[in-house]
Amino acid sequence: MGEFTIFASTLNPKTLNAELFIARKITQSGDNKRQISGPIVKIAVFGIALGLAVMILSVAIVTGFKNEVKNKVIGFGSHIQITNFDSNNSFETTPIYKGQISQELINQIDGVKHSQVFITKSGIIKTSQNIQAIILKGVDKSYEWTFLQSCLIQGEVPLFNDSIKSNQILISEYISNLLQLKTGDNLTVYFVQDPPRMRPFVVCGIYKTSIEDFDKSFALVDLRHLQKLNNWNEEQISGYEILINNYDNLEALTDSVFDVAGYQFTEDGSKLKISNIKQRYPQIFDWLNLQDINVWIILALMLVVAGFNMISGLLILILERTNMIGLLKAIGYNNWEIRKIFLYQSGFLISKGLFWGNIIGISLCLVQYYFGIIPLDASVYYIDKVPINLQILPLIYLNIGTLMLTVGMMIIPSLLITRISPANAIKFN
Repeated sequence: MGEFTIFASTLNPKTLNAELFIARKITQSGDNKRQISGPIVKIAVFGIALGLAVMILSVAIVTGFKNEVKNKVIGFGSHIQITNFDSNNSFETTPIYKGQISQELINQIDGVKHSQVFITKSGIIKTSQNIQAIILKGVDKSYEWTFLQSCLIQGEVPLFNDSIKSNQILISEYISNLLQLKTGDNLTVYFVQDPPRMRPFVVCGIYKTSIEDFDKSFALVDLRHLQKLNNWNEEQISGYEILINNYDNLEALTDSVFDVAGYQFTEDGSKLKISNIKQRYPQIFDWLNLQDINVWIILALMLVVAGFNMISGLLILILERTNMIGLLKAIGYNNWEIRKIFLYQSGFLISKGLFWGNIIGISLCLVQYYFGIIPLDASVYYIDKVPINLQILPLIYLNIGTLMLTVGMMIIPSLLITRISPANAIKFN
């Protein structure tokens, strides 16, 4: 009868939130540690903590992975491109004219951060011992180098100006290793055209994006070399690259750019083509979208495991408190009021599990973020270590969602209380 004394002052059903008070007293009571429910409750709390930690890691890793790969693809290829419709995704492009589209008008579109011109052309790099096909991307002094600067492993990005045509070339680590080149080395690029031509360059820097499509193919040079090789004048380019402020607005801003440039025609009557990064690399973005399915499966499994752990714990708690349930019914508490006591207690235990789950999950995320102890095969995953994207809002959603769903799962097993009669419960041993 010792436990009844604890709650003697709370047995009046009119007492303000008496169920919460009783639940708190049960949770804080040392009796649980000496009863069968003690280890079972600890296992249930551990299950909640482990489940939340796994969910935090899953969301942080998958969103981090998607962001890293997406930012690399966008950093190299821009969000939106304007090209000649006749180019047909070929790197030997049909030119458009700078005067066809007002670059100032593009930059004035709300959400556009930067626009820049480019030219692409196929060639062959030849050294004294090796040969390799290459795609030269010609850019000018307005090019946004922030992404490639973050990918530099040797040297520096090229410096282009209006006065002197630069012979600098930025190559990838893959090409550097394949052709045994380092910064400061000379190389020659040959162009198969009529008549065949060649251009000497000096390696100014070496980058590594870990995205095979880029690293195996692209090198960056002064745009004016490619204009001359194509017999183009200074107004002719392959197209424009447009960077935007928010990737979430990609589709809307693609439409806005189309409104500005999509109805323009070149001098030969061909139309301009506006495409965004998702349209140019659908295989990469479709693959990234598939990662969301993995996250939802993990979240569902962890919630089910945590929920069933708590259900077993709650059933044991109810059976151990049968005497108390009978006494509460005898003095006027109805089934729902008694069920609320155990639901509150479940909430306390789940909250304890969530607290430790946050500690474990966030700690592991921070260790990986700052020390990168878990590596990845960059040739497969495009990045060399497991990325982490730890944000407050997803953490809040995970905690609230886990608390609500697991407490909700306790409602059905708490129906066991309705089957306990006061007369039998008071003399239950």
